[in-house]
Amino acid sequence: MMHKVVNRINTVTNEYVLFWLHLVGNLPSHHLRRLFYRLSGIIIGSGSTIHTGAKFYHPTGIVIGKDSIIGEGVVLDGRDRLKIGDHVDIASEVMIYNAEHDIHDVKFSAIFGAVTIEDYVFIGPRAIILPGVTLGRGSVIGAGAVVTKDVKPFMVVGGVPAREIGVRKDQNPTYKLGRAAWFR
Repeated sequence: MMHKVVNRINTVTNEYVLFWLHLVGNLPSHHLRRLFYRLSGIIIGSGSTIHTGAKFYHPTGIVIGKDSIIGEGVVLDGRDRLKIGDHVDIASEVMIYNAEHDIHDVKFSAIFGAVTIEDYVFIGPRAIILPGVTLGRGSVIGAGAVVTKDVKPFMVVGGVPAREIGVRKDQNPTYKLGRAAWFR
């Protein structure tokens, strides 16, 4: 009985934190958002920004490298480890999950899988990254793609489910993504 009570208190506390983070996601200054996100336990590298409307699950499992941009309305899941590398560009409304339901389990219980996004990856708008996936260095995920398997370095993928459609020409990227817009 005590286990259920403690579990419920933890769930309510987590929901309260997520509620406040959702409100913070609408602040018109990325400097303030980044401060509150760091206070919630998200590790954010220097020069990285998270644009407005981002949603989080368990922020303490999320690590974002330096000079990365997280677009508007992105969903980041930290229920297992989510590691986003340096110089990563994640477009608007991308969803990255590292937990899902086991549809074959009679209890429909959750299963988890860490997601790793290596350096210089670009993820197009409204793509979905599912649990247990690694996106290799410099890979490109097309808009609307649903990624269910690892993506090799510098591979371009698209579709549902995502499949290889090309190879990125520049296999030695050194670019910087630049400054974030202050009020986006």
